[in-house]
Amino acid sequence: MNILKSMFGKNGDQIKSKSATAETIELEIAGMTCDHCAVSIEKRFEGKQGIVNKRVSYGEKKGTFTYDPTLVSQDDIIETINKSKSYRVQGVISGNGLKESDSNLTALVKSPVSGQGSNIATGGNHFDLIIIGGGSAAFSAAIKAEDLRLSTLMVNAGLPFGGTCVNVGCVPSKTLIRSAETVYHASHSNFEGIKPKGFELDFSKVIKEKKQLVATLQQKKYLDVVSDFENLQMIEGWAEFLDKKTILVNGKEKYTALKFIIATGATTNVPKIDGLQEVGYLTNSTLFDLEDKPESLTIMGAGYIGLEIAMAYNRLGVKVRIIEFTDRVLRTQTPDISEELEKQMRAEGIEILPNFRAVKFEKSGADTIIYCKCPDGSVTKLVEPGRILVVSGITPNTKRLGLQNIGINLTEKGNIVVNEKMETNVPNVYAAGDVTSTPAFVYTAAHEGKVAVENAFTGAEKKVEYSSLPWVVFTDPQVAGAGLDEVQAEAQGIPFEVSKLPLSEVPRSIAARDTRGFIKLIRNSETDKLIGARVVAPEGGELIQQLSMVIKYGITVTDLAQGLYPYLTLGEGIKLAAITFGKDVSKLSCCAS
Repeated sequence: MNILKSMFGKNGDQIKSKSATAETIELEIAGMTCDHCAVSIEKRFEGKQGIVNKRVSYGEKKGTFTYDPTLVSQDDIIETINKSKSYRVQGVISGNGLKESDSNLTALVKSPVSGQGSNIATGGNHFDLIIIGGGSAAFSAAIKAEDLRLSTLMVNAGLPFGGTCVNVGCVPSKTLIRSAETVYHASHSNFEGIKPKGFELDFSKVIKEKKQLVATLQQKKYLDVVSDFENLQMIEGWAEFLDKKTILVNGKEKYTALKFIIATGATTNVPKIDGLQEVGYLTNSTLFDLEDKPESLTIMGAGYIGLEIAMAYNRLGVKVRIIEFTDRVLRTQTPDISEELEKQMRAEGIEILPNFRAVKFEKSGADTIIYCKCPDGSVTKLVEPGRILVVSGITPNTKRLGLQNIGINLTEKGNIVVNEKMETNVPNVYAAGDVTSTPAFVYTAAHEGKVAVENAFTGAEKKVEYSSLPWVVFTDPQVAGAGLDEVQAEAQGIPFEVSKLPLSEVPRSIAARDTRGFIKLIRNSETDKLIGARVVAPEGGELIQQLSMVIKYGITVTDLAQGLYPYLTLGEGIKLAAITFGKDVSKLSCCAS
């Protein structure tokens, strides 16, 4: 593919020819984004009869081929490149064998791909489907489009192909969280008879390992997945709608399609605070690449991204402070969840300042001065000798897309308005992922991309449905949920009851001497069906899929309570929480119901 990433390879091996009258052609090649792209093109010629030598240069955007004209033609060479789906011969720079009689050169140069799709096979810039974006929603859509043999163009800009999750989101954050947990457990023990001897931390190496993992998964789970697609072309550039059938890429080339999917994702919402731009700040897109460990970090925002980063970097030896303008961390959840997290974070030395609102930033030497409005209305100055991290929510990437030219409806925050079928108000335009107002998770984005393609081209009329959607916050303890909490149930007028079981009543947690957290179940008091669950527990995220399925398929709490669970598993806590609706589990023997 035109975006295969690697750090090796320059020239291909020579293939000997018996001809003594070799000719050379030099071609301008579009679509390369790294040295390995050049290697990939060269590999297409390995074993091809008549090729004497080949040299493709990413830096020069060209390829030079020496060949035996009695065995292979210039047309063949150009077609071999164009068949790669991702690279295009833009022109012939020079060639000592170039003749006006070479009939197909012009057509081959203009054809972006030779494939099976209805429009790709005919050449030109018209496709069945154009996907704008290059993240999980886009790739999922591309995979489904390939299944349907649709000629497809993916246009990506901003983050590298793979999008937020693999590049700057889920993958880098979770590996750093695990690294930080290793550090923590190397210096903390729940058992009096075990005294950890500490650890040796090479922060730069941890970050380099993270970068290597990102590159590996980007390659394996995104680029390699589509590398043999016959009907997909991928290009890098900013797409702008000119009309409902046409986009302009990088202000230069026009592409048309029958249907479009907008999957441009979202970026960090940077608040407009006096001086913030001038003092400089980090986001998750830039923090995770810093190989020099910051002395300290002030985090603007206490949502799930801010909390995950706070715990990880604090454990990796960075002094962390959180400024949150609301009254508590993880404000989207009920207060008991916030309290459990705050208790652990403060115990680990993280400073949390709720009801503090930053109003001004300025530099004082190497320090950053943060002026904050306090809960009592006064203004105080905070000194940050390290770095500022902004994680105050996300904003959809809908600017510069020319959406005003096609009349797409947006929310007040700029998200594209879609229905359950991922349709916009423009009949041939769909949207998926974080650019919409649906839950902002990589797995929901991927689901939506697939649904959008199916509805656009098969008339499947599929709908996304998230009433039992599972989610996890990777703090320690983790927070996981599915369905409604008690506040949401009350707001919807659903009759409900709540069971809340502290982990101090779960044998597994007692044996592990780690009873932080609880399991909370919410049931419909009239039907006994589970309508929601919240888990705060070490590795609590491993429980939530089961509870999500229980909600989805209408299983009752009585069924949960009567099920058989392996003893001394955290999952047994679900059974005990279900029993708690009617009994005091502290008065039951082990495994009794």
